[in-house]
Amino acid sequence: MDTDFSFRAARFEDAETVFNLTKASISGLSGASYSRDQIANWMGDRTVAFYEDLIARGRMTVGLRDGKMVGFVDAEPGEVTRLFILPEAAGTGLGQRLLKIGIAEAKVGHEGPIRLEATINAEGFYRKHGFRSIKRGYFSHGLGGAPIEIVHMEL
Repeated sequence: MDTDFSFRAARFEDAETVFNLTKASISGLSGASYSRDQIANWMGDRTVAFYEDLIARGRMTVGLRDGKMVGFVDAEPGEVTRLFILPEAAGTGLGQRLLKIGIAEAKVGHEGPIRLEATINAEGFYRKHGFRSIKRGYFSHGLGGAPIEIVHMEL
């Protein structure tokens, strides 16, 4: 397990890196669970501006290794909304550390279960960290692209 990570609040100028990291994570880690077409269209109509807006909310944390962003987590009260890591950071403990940060952020101003929508390939990761699967569904978030099968989970 790699422990040489640092964490900080996402900054406006991180938006393009967050956008590119999300695409790299999807294409590098989802191939066994989703079709090539689903992966190609996953980002829908998202742009860097979409991530600028998310960062402006002040709830996103980025994970760095040697000064390079290798993952991020975003949350709102009651929900971990996004957690993505670069494929080369998988299995290093980064995901677990980002998840803990996301859960803590999701608990701010919220009592009750913490929810998330997991991709099929990430369901086992979240189960390992205490989440339970509630039901299956589809992710679209209104930004175009083919529907992506997901698992609604809660802690």
